[in-house]
Amino acid sequence: METPKNEKFRDSIGTVTKEGKRAWVFPKKPSGRLYEYRKYVSYVLLIFLFAAPFVKINGNQFLMFNVLERRFNIFGFPFWPQDFHLFVIMMIIGVVFVIFFTVAFGRIFCGWICPQTIFMEMVFRRIEYWIDGDRGKQIRLNKMPWNAEKIRKRVLKWTIFFIISFLIANVFLAYLIGSDRLIQYILDGPFSHLSTLISLLIFTGVFYFIFAWFREQVCIIACPYGRLQGVLLDNKSIVVAYDHKRGEKEVGRAKFKKNEDREASGKGDCIDCFQCVHVCPTGIDIRNGTQLECVNCTACIDACDSIMEAVNLPKGLIRYASEDNIEKKAKFKFTPRLKGYTAVLFILVAVLTGMLFLRNDVEARILRLPGQLYEHKDNNMISNVYTFKLVNKTSAAIEGVRFELLSHKGEVKLVAHDEFVVPPQGLSEGTLFIEINASALTGDKDRVEIGVYSGDRLVETTTAAFLGPRSYK
Repeated sequence: METPKNEKFRDSIGTVTKEGKRAWVFPKKPSGRLYEYRKYVSYVLLIFLFAAPFVKINGNQFLMFNVLERRFNIFGFPFWPQDFHLFVIMMIIGVVFVIFFTVAFGRIFCGWICPQTIFMEMVFRRIEYWIDGDRGKQIRLNKMPWNAEKIRKRVLKWTIFFIISFLIANVFLAYLIGSDRLIQYILDGPFSHLSTLISLLIFTGVFYFIFAWFREQVCIIACPYGRLQGVLLDNKSIVVAYDHKRGEKEVGRAKFKKNEDREASGKGDCIDCFQCVHVCPTGIDIRNGTQLECVNCTACIDACDSIMEAVNLPKGLIRYASEDNIEKKAKFKFTPRLKGYTAVLFILVAVLTGMLFLRNDVEARILRLPGQLYEHKDNNMISNVYTFKLVNKTSAAIEGVRFELLSHKGEVKLVAHDEFVVPPQGLSEGTLFIEINASALTGDKDRVEIGVYSGDRLVETTTAAFLGPRSYK
C-alpha cells in the first residue's frame, strides 16, 4: 500500500538524506520560559549525577552498580546477590513508572530527565553555541574550507568535548567500582592500574563518539523508547503537539502580512515561519503530528510562542496537549488505563517496601557438606558437618559471631575457632559441626533451626537439614 503524500516523511528519518548519507542537524539556540525551566531541572540532575557516587549514607555509597563484584547500593542501601529479587522489583517499578508517564504525558522523560538529552542539549550544544555560534554560523562554518578559523574552532571544541567525556567516564567508573576505589586509583597514578586506565579511555571514546558525532541519532536510531511510544500513546496522551485546527483553519497556513485580518480571510494562525523546525534538535517538523523522533523537549513551544507574541496572535499554537484536546477540546482525564497502571505501581511499591522492612542486615546460609553422611559420637550423639556463609550488608563489622541450636537440644561446634568477626560489607565462611542426641530426632531427616548471635544479640536465624539413622524415627 502506497504511503499518502502528506505522510511521506514517515518513510525515512530526517537525519538521513535520500542518498543514505548523514544529514547534520544544526538547531537554532532555544530560548524561552520552558527552556529556562529545563535548564534548572537539568542543572539539578547534573549535580545529582556527579555527586551521587561520592555521597555516603551510613558509610555506604549513595548509588553504586558494581556488576563485576555483584554489589549494588541504591539510595544508601547495600544490595547483594542474595537481594537480587529486590533489585528486580525495583527495575520493574522503574519500567512501570516510565510506562505510566508515557501513557499520560508522552516522552516527557526524554525531554526533561534523560541523561542523553541533558548532556547533549545543556552541556555539549551550549559549548557548541559558545564556540561555533548559532544555527546560521554553524552552517557556514560547516561549509567553510579548512582555514585557520575553522581549525581553531574545531580543535577547541573537540578538546573540550574530550575533556568533558573523560570527566563523565570517571564518574561512570565511580558508579561501577566505587568512588573510594576510583580516588585511590587516581592517587596511585594512572599507570599503576593499567587495565582500569584502558577501560576509562574506552568509556571516554564511547561518550565522545556519542556527543561529538552520533548525537541525536541515539534518540532516533539506537533508543527503542521512541518506537515504544507508538504502542503506549493514545488520543488522550498529553504530548508536545501542534494545534492543527487553529493553525490551518479553512485556508491553511500562510505567511504573515501586516495589518491583515487572518480571521476574516480564513487563514490559520501558523505563519509558516519554520522557527519550530529550525529549533528542533532532531530536525523534524512538529506540524506533521506525533513522530518517533520527537523527544518532547519543548523547544518548538518556546519558539512558536515568541513568534505568536511578535505577530499579536495568541500563544499556545504548539503546546502540551492531547489529540482529543485539539480535536474535541476535551480536558485531561484519569482513564481506566492510567488507573490500572497506578494500581500496579502502588502494589509493586508496597511489596518492595514490605520486603525492605523484612530484609536483614545479615544473610546466613548453612548447608550440609555434599557427599557426607551423619556420624555416631559418644553418648548416643549424632553429628553432621556443614559449611556456612555469612554476608554482612552493613558498613560496621559484626563481632563475636557464634551459632546456637534453637530447635533441638544439641551443640554447634565451629572448626578452628569459637567466635569470629564478619567484616563490614564482607562475608565470612567456614565449617561447623552440629551434634544432637539421637533420642531428640523425629526421623532420618530433621529440619534444624540455627541462631546467629553477635555476643548476646540474635542477628539472624536459618535452617538446615540434619540426617540421622533411620531406626530413630
